[in-house]
Amino acid sequence: MSSGSTGKQQRHGYAFATQPPSGVSAAVLEWVAECARLTMPDRVVWLDGSLDERQALFSLGESEGIFVQLNQKKWPGCWYHRSNSNDVARTEHLTFICTPSQDTAGPTNNWMDDKLAYAKLRGLFAGSMKGRTMFVIPFVMGPLGSPLAKVGVELTDSPYVAANMGIMTRMGLQAWQQLGPAGTEFTRCLHSIGDVNPERRYICHFPFDNTIWSFGSGYGGNALLGKKCLALRIASFLGKQQNWMAEHMLLMGIESPSKEKTYVAAAFPSACGKTNFAMLIPPEKYKRAGWKITTLGDDIVWMWVDKESGRLHAINPETGYFGVVPGTNSKSNPNALEACRSNTIFTNVGLVKLSDGTFDVWWEDSDWPAPEKCINWEGKEWTPAIAKETGMKAAHPNSRFTAPMENNPVLDPAARDPKGVPVNAIVFGGRRSKTIPLVYQAFNWVHGVYVGATIGSETTAAATGQQGVVRRDPMAMLPFIGYNIRDYLGHWFRMRKLMSDCPRVFMVNWFRKNDAGKFLWPGFGENMRVLKWIVDRCHGRAYARETTVGWMPRPEDIDIEGIDVTLADIRELETVSTDEIKQEILLQEELFLKIAGELPKEMIFQRELLITRL
Repeated sequence: MSSGSTGKQQRHGYAFATQPPSGVSAAVLEWVAECARLTMPDRVVWLDGSLDERQALFSLGESEGIFVQLNQKKWPGCWYHRSNSNDVARTEHLTFICTPSQDTAGPTNNWMDDKLAYAKLRGLFAGSMKGRTMFVIPFVMGPLGSPLAKVGVELTDSPYVAANMGIMTRMGLQAWQQLGPAGTEFTRCLHSIGDVNPERRYICHFPFDNTIWSFGSGYGGNALLGKKCLALRIASFLGKQQNWMAEHMLLMGIESPSKEKTYVAAAFPSACGKTNFAMLIPPEKYKRAGWKITTLGDDIVWMWVDKESGRLHAINPETGYFGVVPGTNSKSNPNALEACRSNTIFTNVGLVKLSDGTFDVWWEDSDWPAPEKCINWEGKEWTPAIAKETGMKAAHPNSRFTAPMENNPVLDPAARDPKGVPVNAIVFGGRRSKTIPLVYQAFNWVHGVYVGATIGSETTAAATGQQGVVRRDPMAMLPFIGYNIRDYLGHWFRMRKLMSDCPRVFMVNWFRKNDAGKFLWPGFGENMRVLKWIVDRCHGRAYARETTVGWMPRPEDIDIEGIDVTLADIRELETVSTDEIKQEILLQEELFLKIAGELPKEMIFQRELLITRL
């Protein structure tokens, strides 16, 4: 595993460490050696998470054609990456939960027998890193010292993955310190891009072994194994065992003019506005009044019940944002745009060569004019004329930016607090053009679990497959539940028993349209108007009327001053059609039939209550 007696490998003026630092546990050393024997890399490099090291990773990637440095005046510290055109989104159909029993994975996961999975993947990984470098990436998910902080080690042959992990996690020597010299409990993450062949692509999770093996993809959701793989699938399994929750949620703070702080966790399916909501900028009227929104996280939340207060507390386990680029601009999400102004990796957007030989990026809906020509996400020449004639996009609909959270101008002061923040509200949402009203509150926690478990959303580009189809996505977690959905829903119900004061639960829908196909609600920063009603409900200050689906504001309870929305629009947004709800109940059979006979009794009870209210 070494590369000479000095323990250093000179690459592009930087000496990568080829020997493990002191204090690395024997369990880690043994596992790394075992994986190196299997994959046969030319060299093994131990990363320490330093900024100099990250720059060397970019330089190494540049020499291998993996990275392109952007114009440093416009984009200081920023780099461009284009992935293989067959590798631009999560591949859910090739993502497996690998356990001895299929019942552990349940009906909504792809299952593979763990012994068969190891055998299949060992065949793929054998010799897969010949001619390449294996990077050893120690990382921590969660603030150091948090009761939920988890140590992972990812082995990868991709400088792109290594650089991204440096942004998205607490990567480096602190992970070895957190684990300790005798530590054995860490998530074992093995990744190789292989030959990027979709027919040889597997993302396999072994929850009983706290292990993830990913082969054949370099896309973030498949390759940054601290993200969806560890922080959701493996963590959700651990959370069930240890009485905490890992959820696909944003986490935000709302400060009122009186300095009262309210924390909201919200679950929306991918590309349905999580990042925009997490970084919401209040309308001018609210800013002048003293309202402030702060961001703790935009994608993943870990929650546990604080024993002293009996309240649900939450942390964001990540340190960066892996955000969707298209549609991001100074109008839709200026804070996200500001977050990716420096030290950011842009993936699968348009690459523009400037007159001075440096490079810029461009995507549809960006603030600056379209270039005369660029190289698009497929590596093809793109021009406005070609786009008009063929519909070709410069940026892939699921193109991404990887930006450090410290770049966010509205980062919440508690974002790094190991104690987390108390959760006042949980908000569910999806992309629905009809049926679901703008906002309503669940009657109680058990009803709220039913609401979250039955949400549907029209599919988007964040996952491969058909778009625009309504898919049931319980808690926006369907692709990320690391075990049987029956037990997952039961865990939500059981968590209530640990709380003396539980968060209020709400449902929102920013995407409802009228009969002409026009959005009825402006969305983006104007969502503050709905959020204010949610905050006031949490603190017992807002009126609500009882309806078939839950507690709902009257039209006059939503502030519409200064926007092109009428009371009639609000009435339409809040209309609940009995026939449409009946149809919705029938469509929910898609979920219920999958777990027929094993559905938690609370779900059946809540469904019957809804039917009787109709």
